[in-house]
Amino acid sequence: MARGVGAESFSARTRKSAHRVRIALRKSGVDYFRGDGSDWIALAGLLLTVPAIALGTMAMPIWCAPSALVLPIVAGGLLLRPASLLSLYAAAAAALIVESIVLGPYTQGPGRVTPGTVLTVAACGFFGLVIAQFRARVGVPWRRGGTMLFDLRERIRVQSALPRLPQKWHREMALRPAGGQSFSGDFVVAARTNGGRTLEVVLTDVSGKGMDAGSRALLLSGAFGGLLGQLPPHGFLPAANAYLLRQDWDEGFATSIHLVLDLDSGEFELLSAGHLPALQLHAGSGRWEEKTGVGPLLGVYDGAQFDPVKGSLSPGDVLMMFTDGLVEASGRDIAEGIDRLTGEADRYVASGFEGAAWHLIEAVAKDVNDDRALLLICHEA
Repeated sequence: MARGVGAESFSARTRKSAHRVRIALRKSGVDYFRGDGSDWIALAGLLLTVPAIALGTMAMPIWCAPSALVLPIVAGGLLLRPASLLSLYAAAAAALIVESIVLGPYTQGPGRVTPGTVLTVAACGFFGLVIAQFRARVGVPWRRGGTMLFDLRERIRVQSALPRLPQKWHREMALRPAGGQSFSGDFVVAARTNGGRTLEVVLTDVSGKGMDAGSRALLLSGAFGGLLGQLPPHGFLPAANAYLLRQDWDEGFATSIHLVLDLDSGEFELLSAGHLPALQLHAGSGRWEEKTGVGPLLGVYDGAQFDPVKGSLSPGDVLMMFTDGLVEASGRDIAEGIDRLTGEADRYVASGFEGAAWHLIEAVAKDVNDDRALLLICHEA
């Protein structure tokens, strides 16, 4: 009996030990991927490549030039911490010294260690150390930097997604950052509130463009998404204005337009914070009407008031909201840009506006070096 208990106890201890090893290996792998773990594996691998390159240079200097030592140095600048990088540099310097001794003076023929080789390796080492110190100061390793930017871009995209609407309603949005970048100062937050009977959409244009405004747009989109639906419609823009003022940014203003649409009746309110007017297409007359509320820019002064304008989307009507990148250009009045936009939009009246948002941006502002966003809400007949 005691023998069985001892065997069971040994088996249990073995399983526990194996479980602890698995947990430790998993944690080490996750830490290394996230940049929190030790870089000794990468350092050891790069240190082994240095003598391998040096041996190749001494054996075949024409095919494996002394300047090949820049390869582990460049890789070290991307993989290693500054302290570990110094060890790699010491090994590379020792390899250059050995190569110069074995191969002889550079004046005796090609394939030898020249002053230019030393300067090239030293310059790569200097820039690698600068990159490593920058990564250490920021706290984002190279293997996670791209992933982090991808996550940020996807968060903006998810936050800008429009909710599904009932039958007879169509919505779509197109967003084009300046310069073909992935980050934009224009963003949309939307939600169905009041038990799903109301659609609230906020289109915002942050000062600046592209990457310069992308970080502020990400912060504001998260804050605005949290406020939307948690406050009465008339309280959203004042709360957004107060939030922006608290950030105390040097370039901290934004324009915004807030749509509150009753999906049962088609009645809506538009509240504006210094934003361009929305355009409503009346199906009966086929004419576009400007709709805009009255209010100052967000982040300019405290206690701002935002007065709404009311309207109604009848079956067949379309409401279009956009940012200034679509209609504003140097040497051209904004009214001319709006006329051009409505002229292009008239092409879709007969066939319907499905897929029209992206094509409208392409038609009126394809090569504009500014962020562009366009939102369409259609009450289908």
